[in-house]
This record gives sequence, structure tokens and C-alpha cells, in this order.
Amino acid sequence: MDPDVFRKHFPIFDDSVHLCSCSEGALSDRVMVAMSEFMTSWRVNAAPWDSWMQEVDRAREQFARLIHADANDVAVVSCASEGAFQVAWAERFTQSRSGIVTTDLEFPSVAHVWLAAKARGAKVQFVAHHDGTVGVEDYENALTEQTALVSVPLVSYANGFRFPVAEVARRAHQYGARVVVDAYQGAGVVPIDVQQLDCDYLIAGALKYLLGAPGIAFLWVRPGLDRGEDPALTGWFGRTNPFAFTPEVLDYADNARRFQTGTPSIPSAYAATAGLSLINETNTDDVFRHVETLAEALQGNVVDLGYRLYSPQNSTKRGPQVTVWSTNAEHLAAFLKTRRIFVSPRGQAVRMSLHYYNNLEDVDQITRSLREYRVAYPDGVK
Repeated sequence: MDPDVFRKHFPIFDDSVHLCSCSEGALSDRVMVAMSEFMTSWRVNAAPWDSWMQEVDRAREQFARLIHADANDVAVVSCASEGAFQVAWAERFTQSRSGIVTTDLEFPSVAHVWLAAKARGAKVQFVAHHDGTVGVEDYENALTEQTALVSVPLVSYANGFRFPVAEVARRAHQYGARVVVDAYQGAGVVPIDVQQLDCDYLIAGALKYLLGAPGIAFLWVRPGLDRGEDPALTGWFGRTNPFAFTPEVLDYADNARRFQTGTPSIPSAYAATAGLSLINETNTDDVFRHVETLAEALQGNVVDLGYRLYSPQNSTKRGPQVTVWSTNAEHLAAFLKTRRIFVSPRGQAVRMSLHYYNNLEDVDQITRSLREYRVAYPDGVK
């Protein structure tokens, strides 16, 4: 599917410019149909659990296909935080192996899980960024024989920096540490092959570049990985056979499904399957090349206008967003919204995130509006 055909599946582009996929992907016609199918199944069949469970499995299978994995190695969870919790609580933090190495560009919700693990004996170290980037050597300087877990985002939520995941993973494994990747800010645009990344866990949610809805995320677990501790957070969908209904038996599934808990969000599963189906009808290498081209054009334009970049200037270090500093990011975002251009402000930064559905016309429109803002509010540019 080429980008023009892909774009036609998203009605918002009839009157708007969607540049906030880092917060929430655009709503597609397929997701709208899928949500209607869910409601129809509920209305017609009263309690269609068989078809609902099949939809959860379809979402799992679509995600596994995207990351080049087996569906049995994917757990369906409610959010990235839950996935991170399951990873942290599977670790056995001991006196000789207690370290968690993360970064200050980690999404707070994931970093908070690592900090909560201190109650179980974990010692958390944050690798600091340098002008919005983190190098392999920064991670390596934090690694020791006591490191148990290394957390490295695929792409930073803050500014779109694309981490050198595979190289960090290789160094971490040399120290005997496991590697968890939060891919939420890249999955769907940045090509992912979990074997090439060489990670042990990978987490991503459906809400953003996967073009689904809130309430569902996925946790991939490397097959053959030492199971570690049994999950403390569990429920009937973590059992060998959830529908056996045996309250006296706590048996964990032999695969990644052991990390599942209670009933998954069925509407979210319908939306996730629909969104992922669109992405899986593209070539992710083509998707990322398309996004890189747009990002390069947008970056050049905003620099020419006098905006200062927070995202990396080097395209090899940049994910699917261009981020600029602003003295009042909320004000700038509100200004753009009056022109039906939707971006995502965070702190003193404005994130403009791109997907396969964006085109050069979108880049031209936001460039014109950013020029207007620069003239009207010269103090608004940091």
C-alpha cells in the first residue's frame, strides 16, 4: 500500500493536519468499522466470548507479525506500564545482581516501574542525555557485573531520539544483563525485528503509531528465557487454560501468556487488529523512508524559520518526530489547533510526529503556520 492510498483511510485529513501520532494515532475507517462490529456482536449475540477471544488473538498475531515474532511469545496487557511491571517483577534482584540501568529520556510511566522495584532490592541508575541524545558508551559506562536489567527505548517520547538498541543490547548481554525495549514511540513506523534488536523483552501499545485505541498493549518475551519469578500480578488469563475455571489451582502458562492478568479490553482488541492490519499491508522499510523524507523537509523548514531543535539533527538518530523548543508550548499548540493542525506539546517542547499518512502538503501547511506564529509571537520561540 503506497502512502496516498494509506492516507485515504483516515478521514481527518479531509480538513486537518494530524501531526500528533506520538500521542495518539489518527482514526482510520477500519477502526470505525471494527468498533461497530464489536457493538453489533454484543447486541446480536449477547455474550459472544468465542468471537471476542478470537479478536484478542488476532491482535496478538498482527503484532507478532509486525515485529517478526511468534504469537505465542506475545502477552496481551492493558498498557506499557503493566508490561514493564511484569518484566521487573520477574527479575530476582539479589545482592550480586540488583542493578537496573535506564535513561532520563525514558517515558516516566516506565521509569516509575523501575523505581518501584527498589522495594524488591533493585538499584536504579539513570543514564543522562547529552543535548537530547544518549550514546552506547553512556550505557556501557553504567554497566557492571551487578546489572540485572537494562531499559532502552526504541525512540524517546521526549524528542524522537532513536536509540542504538541493538548495540546497547549487545553490550548489556556481555555483562549478563537482560534488555527490555519500550517500542511505544516507534512501533508502526520504525522497522522492528526482535531478533536483530537482540532484546529479551519488547513492549508497545496500540494507541500511537499502531493506530489503535487506548487499553491494550503487547509484551514480547524472548522464547527460552529463564522464567524468573512467577508473576505477582496475575489473573485467569495467565493460566494454562483460562476457561478451566479452577480457583484452587494457580498454574502459569508455559509461554508469554503467563504474564496476562484479567479480561482484556475487547473494544481495544478490535481497534488494535484493525489498525495493525493497515500497517501490516505496508512495507515498514518504505514507511520509515517516507517518514524520514518528510522529517528532513520539516526539520529544514523549522530551522530556517529560527526555531531551535530538540530532536536530533542527524537523521540516523531521529525517529518519526521533529521537536522544537518553545517558551510556551501549549500556546503554540493552541495557535496551530485554530488552523486545524494538531501537534503534541510537552513541557517547553512541541512535538510534530509523522506517519505514513502524512505528506509534503502537511509539511507545507505547518511551515506556513509556524511562520505566522514566529511573526505574531516572536518571544514564543525559545
